[in-house]
Amino acid sequence: MSTPVIGVLALQGDVREHLVALAAADAVARPVRRPEELAEVDGLVVPGGESTTISKLAVLFGLMEPLRARVRAGLPVYGTCAGMIMLAGKILDPRSGQETIGGIDMIVRRNAFGRQNESFEAQVDVKGVGGDPVEGLFIRAPWVESVGVQAEVLAEHGGHIVAVRQGNALATSFHPELTGDHRVHGLFVDMVRADRTAGSL
Repeated sequence: MSTPVIGVLALQGDVREHLVALAAADAVARPVRRPEELAEVDGLVVPGGESTTISKLAVLFGLMEPLRARVRAGLPVYGTCAGMIMLAGKILDPRSGQETIGGIDMIVRRNAFGRQNESFEAQVDVKGVGGDPVEGLFIRAPWVESVGVQAEVLAEHGGHIVAVRQGNALATSFHPELTGDHRVHGLFVDMVRADRTAGSL
């Protein structure tokens, strides 16, 4: 089977680091800024950054509705930090005008782990990722307040949910793309491959 093509939503945030991590996990990685580029990928990463800015730029670039449509149709998608917020069904204390793509039945609290100067690293056991715990880098990170019945909790830290999967959608509070540990990206690439295999049957 050909190598999956995975896009990184390149409106704002740590796009380059995700492109590097996806390539290391044996995917073809491309930035996505326009609807026609979104149409050409087998999966999509929504990176960390500022969720309000990503939301507003997605609307401005005409990407919000195509993103929602493809995610509803089953496009594999992975969000980190701000990307987790973008995949949430509901945000606690959203900024004015802030919209989400949706995809995971969860309620997320923005900046729940504190401000920029309270960023930290922690060992996180992530279900589906073999070997040692993942080194999680938390930067103004959200946490998940609650999940619906279809969402699976993959990891917790300090009593709070920090990784969730629902079908083809994956989200983490932390930034694996900034640590050099590409196993979470490998998990997502495997999800994309499985989706392509199912679609070809």
